[in-house]
Amino acid sequence: MAGVDTKLVYFSWVRERVGKGEERIILPEEISTVMELLLWLKQRDESFAAALEFPEIIRVALDQEHAEHTDKIGTPREIAIFPPMTGG
Repeated sequence: MAGVDTKLVYFSWVRERVGKGEERIILPEEISTVMELLLWLKQRDESFAAALEFPEIIRVALDQEHAEHTDKIGTPREIAIFPPMTGG
């Protein structure tokens, strides 16, 4: 995983709280699952801590495919992070 240039895209109130719609990052090699990514992002700064206060409710898509928190990240070109969907 080290050295993989990945685009993170933030949606809805996650985007509002982190203060940006997207960014490019190189993930540390110890980050291998979706939950590990969320926990790593959460500790980056106060805005990420606020956006990811409850990481278990955050949804993630790897290259536009929904991923479970236990899924391995692999080497996606894009990781989307968004709040739970509501409908009615």
